[in-house]
Amino acid sequence: VQLQASGGGLVQPGGSLRLSCVASGITSDYYYIGWFRQAPGKGREGVACISSSYGRVHYANSVKGRFTISRDNAKNTVYLQMNSLQPEDTAVYYCATTRASPLTSIATMCYDYSMDYWGKGTQVTVSS
Repeated sequence: VQLQASGGGLVQPGGSLRLSCVASGITSDYYYIGWFRQAPGKGREGVACISSSYGRVHYANSVKGRFTISRDNAKNTVYLQMNSLQPEDTAVYYCATTRASPLTSIATMCYDYSMDYWGKGTQVTVSS
């Protein structure tokens, strides 16, 4: 499995960015794929996850109402639209995925220790 994240950059507070993650080699019938972030001196945090089918999504409380995760199956790509960005959103953002059972709860799976595969991160800096 390979995950290629892109779209990071420098943005002013209140601005927007869209991250993209192109996935290849996933063979599981059902899986979760999502975005995680790590700020300097902090642990890795689950930001948002989406299921391969059934339309399940999960967001961290800190980004609800501001970030939107979506997927384009034809392009094997997962997106993270980030609006109303704040300095506390500054971090390296990673794309990750894990095989799963449809019986699992996405909320209980959207954690770094649950992920099987990781892509390289993309830096997001929110600063004036």
